Amino acid sequence: QVQLVESGGGLVQPGGSLKLSCAASGFPFAITDMSWFRRTPEKEREWVATIGFDGRELNYEDSVKGRFAVARDNTKKILYLQMNNLRPEDTAVYYCNWHDYWGQGTQVTVSS
Repeated sequence: QVQLVESGGGLVQPGGSLKLSCAASGFPFAITDMSWFRRTPEKEREWVATIGFDGRELNYEDSVKGRFAVARDNTKKILYLQMNNLRPEDTAVYYCNWHDYWGQGTQVTVSS
């Protein structure tokens, strides 16, 4: 069955960095676009970034452009989100997504 398992979240100070990973299985990862979303207590799930199947097409939500970078390893079936210059408003549970499937999420907290 489809499985998406996120990891890499944690507590970081403003201006810091984190790298999230999402291990995928159970579907043709190498030929499908993948996305990251995030959710806060105040907001519905918010789209963060999408990467094309071959890693060439990248799209980002405006507030993360220039700070976040999405990448993938199709051999290992892992999706990544490198997050730099983190801000308190980036605090959220981050999820990877494929079609109607979601992982369990990983908590990112940005606080001094």
